[in-house]
Amino acid sequence: MPKKVISIKPADRQAALEDRRRLKMARSAHAYVRGNTLQFYEWLNAHSGKKLPQGPPIWICGDCHVGNLGPVASADGLVEIEIRDLDQTVIGNPAHDLIRLALSLATAARGSDLPGVTTALMIEQMVLGYQSALSPHRAKKITKVAKDAAALRPIQTILHQSVNREWRHLAHERIENVKPTIPLGERFWALSDEEKQAIEKLFESEAARKLITSFKHRDDGAKIRVLDSAYWMKGCSSLGRLRYAVLLGVGAKKDKEYCLVDIKQAVQAAAPAAKHADMPKDFAQRVVTGACNLSPYLGERMLAAKFLGRPVVLRELMPQDLKLEMDRLTREEAVAAASYLAAIVGKAHARQMDASTRKSWVAELNRNRSKGLDAPGWMWRSVVELVASHETAYLEHCRRYAMA
Repeated sequence: MPKKVISIKPADRQAALEDRRRLKMARSAHAYVRGNTLQFYEWLNAHSGKKLPQGPPIWICGDCHVGNLGPVASADGLVEIEIRDLDQTVIGNPAHDLIRLALSLATAARGSDLPGVTTALMIEQMVLGYQSALSPHRAKKITKVAKDAAALRPIQTILHQSVNREWRHLAHERIENVKPTIPLGERFWALSDEEKQAIEKLFESEAARKLITSFKHRDDGAKIRVLDSAYWMKGCSSLGRLRYAVLLGVGAKKDKEYCLVDIKQAVQAAAPAAKHADMPKDFAQRVVTGACNLSPYLGERMLAAKFLGRPVVLRELMPQDLKLEMDRLTREEAVAAASYLAAIVGKAHARQMDASTRKSWVAELNRNRSKGLDAPGWMWRSVVELVASHETAYLEHCRRYAMA
């Protein structure tokens, strides 16, 4: 029986996307935390957030939850785990990324039915992993040591899968087809004539062509052609913005290669920025600049552009790009993941600091250590407060939307 094609008109997208976002957030407390970034930013702007240590103003992710980290491929084909979503990146307080990651890990632990003591151990290991990345003589060792730990098998499995993926895997996963078309349906919706023309025009630009041909296995002078395009219903917190999938043909007919490009609207960051931060005023340029500082593999594959008068970011999707899914963890896996992922974030932060700044930041992180916990008291209190407020909000969200 053929699959029923869902027809969503451009004028009806916003209402449909809002319904999808609410239902996705109702799936679990962890999904709610991932999708409701505004509650976290409101907490930061309130009195509680002002009690956090003030780190050096650097580029931060701004929305540093578990799902926003994962394997990322470079233009040269190398693969590392990096921050993979920079929509909210700003020059701000690095403590915000730590707290956001801790909240995400804590709700993931709760979703795995792990006891509260596991969350305490995770917070301890987060601090140790993060600080290890800030120490020059240990920064290179942290990833190697973590890779040897059996408890990190879930992360290593995803990394192994990433390295061995090819275009056919990306095609089946993203567009459900290896043929040069994007099938309309649950995730991909029809475009207006105006959108189709704008996409054609966008990829006629030299900047877009250079982005696609920058990969080492492609000819610098290769021509590119739009084969198909569709509106992409993707993500959770980003639902409602312009989002398109574009299938391109690269090169001559006999050597033609296919690639899938993600066009994503960039909007004003809700994450609080440092005072007098010198950031690009263009939202898309801000995202690309933050990516280049935090996740070089990803940043080199991104382009800021204009689409229908709005700032957008273009990025070719690579088969190796995967998100970390950590909904079911054992105690050992949760604790090991906390240390490892915090070290990844620490590495992204550390590359922006000189030795003196890193040393001062480590000292600031360690102030107000708890006698019963090998982690700063401010971090533990923040996580407890945020978990409680998000759990309450999640249950209310389910009552209002999921039951309807």
